[in-house]
Amino acid sequence: MPACPVILASGSPQRRDLLERIGVEFEVRVSGVEEIVHGDPAEVVLANALLKARSVAETAPGCLVIGCDTDVVLEDHIIGKPDDEVRAREYLAQLSGRKHRVLSGLAIVGPEAEQVRTGVAESAVRFRELEKSEVDRYLASGEWRGRAGGYAIQGRGSSLVAGVDGDIANVIGLPVGLLLDLAPELDL
Repeated sequence: MPACPVILASGSPQRRDLLERIGVEFEVRVSGVEEIVHGDPAEVVLANALLKARSVAETAPGCLVIGCDTDVVLEDHIIGKPDDEVRAREYLAQLSGRKHRVLSGLAIVGPEAEQVRTGVAESAVRFRELEKSEVDRYLASGEWRGRAGGYAIQGRGSSLVAGVDGDIANVIGLPVGLLLDLAPELDL
């Protein structure tokens, strides 16, 4: 465990769960920054991760702050979180039977203010060809709410997926392998 407190600059329950599962002691401080939504997908997720981590680090000197941003990318376009069920249905239709990328930008700031480490993780997800009835059932579950691409691979959304190449934790929302590479002082 590092000598300084660890702070997760995110309110994501998935990120909290992943950190808890690997044994990191941390506290949560939501950054509240306005995220960038347009641009090169890898640059967008990295910029958002940095914005979150730096925003929280300004109020937490001497701490190790973890900022992360995850997006689903199809044909080099970011598919964000659907605003409503109609948009979620559109996203799932676009992903059906296809392969897409999940990118996460990760930024570690601190414990010294000038100490910044960053990286981008990428995983490839292949969706099954989805029947309308499957999509209807999934949408009725409500699990799509607040999820990039309109699905959660760690829940019912796993039934939509044919396979994953890369870190599944990245698809869930926190690239654990990259985190450990960037922050070896977590000493797990």
